[in-house]
Amino acid sequence: MNLIKQLFGFYINSSIHVALSVYAMTWITLFELGLNYDESVLYFVFYATITGYNFVKYFGIAKFRHKALAKGLKLIQFLSFLSFILLCYYGYKLEFRTLVFLVGLGLLTFLYAIPFSIKKQLTLRNVSQLKIYIIALVWTGVTVFVPILNYNLCLNNDMILLGLQRFVFVIVLMFPFEIRDLKYDHLSLSTIPQRIGVKRTKVLGAILMLLFFIVEFLKDNINILDIAILSVITLITILLLVLSQITQRKYYSSFFVESIPIVWLLLILILS
Repeated sequence: MNLIKQLFGFYINSSIHVALSVYAMTWITLFELGLNYDESVLYFVFYATITGYNFVKYFGIAKFRHKALAKGLKLIQFLSFLSFILLCYYGYKLEFRTLVFLVGLGLLTFLYAIPFSIKKQLTLRNVSQLKIYIIALVWTGVTVFVPILNYNLCLNNDMILLGLQRFVFVIVLMFPFEIRDLKYDHLSLSTIPQRIGVKRTKVLGAILMLLFFIVEFLKDNINILDIAILSVITLITILLLVLSQITQRKYYSSFFVESIPIVWLLLILILS
């Protein structure tokens, strides 16, 4: 049992789970755009997520405690290095325009973790009210617009609405994390729960998810099965948001909330 807990902890802490979520959302985009399974795009996204998230989470620790790293963190470093090699391999297979776009997202991720003001140790992550929108922007860029660019598709109304839906969806997914982190976040971050409170954050999240669902009806191509699946995902997301608390189980947000995109993909695979 202890081994299972350790493996599960490594699975979460090494960002494999969040990488599967990003992978799932990218595959969902391929389904929605009527595109075939693209190994290069999907595997690149998976390995880039592991590399990027671990860089953001562990950069400071690795920098200042390199010689005294715990065994688990050393394994995460090794996984991150291996993922970086693989993202380079699959990145080589992507179109040049896609790589240019990814460089922009990569720079945003870099500034999110690395101080651009040495004296104040200021990063984009610490800029008031900005954190949640940067994450939503990067996730939307990777999971929606990377496939569009790599297939050289002409941007249309449905793609723009898909991007809007994804941006809103990711913001709402972040709310349980922000609620959990209320007891840790400095007031200067001015997160949404800090500004409007937990109850209003949940109400706002529910309204945004309803917007997320309604936008589906504005698309040119409307599919009844997609609407049915989207209604289930909307309800699950609202439920997990409503049940989120400041004091929550260790993996409530990092496993259950981040599993929603995986459940979404599984519903599509099973019912399509």
